Amino acid sequence: MKTIRTRRRYPLVALLAGVCSAVCAQDAVTVYGVLDVAAVQEAGGSAGKVTKISSGVGAGSRIGIRGSEHLGGGTSAIFLLESGFQADTGAMGQGGLLFGRQIYVGLQGRLGTVTVGRQYTPHYMTTVMADPFGSGYVGDSKNMLAVTGNSFSRMDNTVKYVSPTAHGLFLELVAAPGETSTDRASGRQLGLALDYTSGPLRLRFGYHDRNNDTDILRGTDNAKNAIVGAVYDAGMAKIHASYGRNRGLNSSVWRNSANPYGYAEAPLASTDSRDALLGLTVPFGSHALMASWMRKDDRNLANRDASQFALGYRYLLSKRTELHAAWARIDNRNGASYTVGSAIEHGTGDRATSIGIRHSF
Repeated sequence: MKTIRTRRRYPLVALLAGVCSAVCAQDAVTVYGVLDVAAVQEAGGSAGKVTKISSGVGAGSRIGIRGSEHLGGGTSAIFLLESGFQADTGAMGQGGLLFGRQIYVGLQGRLGTVTVGRQYTPHYMTTVMADPFGSGYVGDSKNMLAVTGNSFSRMDNTVKYVSPTAHGLFLELVAAPGETSTDRASGRQLGLALDYTSGPLRLRFGYHDRNNDTDILRGTDNAKNAIVGAVYDAGMAKIHASYGRNRGLNSSVWRNSANPYGYAEAPLASTDSRDALLGLTVPFGSHALMASWMRKDDRNLANRDASQFALGYRYLLSKRTELHAAWARIDNRNGASYTVGSAIEHGTGDRATSIGIRHSF
């Protein structure tokens, strides 16, 4: 590997190059990445019409390294390091974390896989599976459907177990301590998923339970989220559906917590809600159309319901390069503050349009 002479100016590049140099002698190491940039126009919030170039609209821009080492007896050591960044500015993503998207190490064998690190919650991966937009583009299901964890979709300090697949069924289990000095239970997280595939049908159940961060709030207010998702491949189209139930404090938070509609008093997010999604993906050659409808049913006294309708289009220039366009609109009721964001942005208003390009390597 060539020597990198710009270590001071590009510390992430230098670090990744050093890591790759250290591990490339192992059995299987892959360097991969995604660059996604789009022009986005948002409207409907107190910020007015916002036009910008954004990174991570269809999918978060990232660079990663994954690999494995055979240990014998059918067991392998595995690892992954994945760093998010903003392709439009070069800034780091996930609040400046070096490997904020994912980072873990573990063992894989005949009895399943155990990994330790920062990882996605099974509940979130169920949401992604059922979403025709794959939790990306401006039609992103995170605009409205509940996602829980440290940062909406991931868990720090996580131990995850994934069972082998038998008769189309596998199990995921996750646990993470809160690591607070005053109360061992505060911030603790538990989750699971059951995933079943039979022919054209895939079904998945996801659950997440997160204790609140202080013992004062801990108890019946803990965030509890459950979701059932399904995808059926009918050949000419894929049919998507999900239904979720959310209870407790922080079980269903606003993506944009900065009072984006300028209410005199910032509204509180629901602590008791139901989520529903219906969607469709229609592929034809190098093209694909996407559509989804989502509904948030707030069971609190404020009854802050909302619904979103979204349309999208993808065109594959090659196996690794995609052009994409999408549009979405949210109908907020009774002071609800849901916003149309994208894969990594929270959005500023109740509607948005995007046109972009994605390249994977």
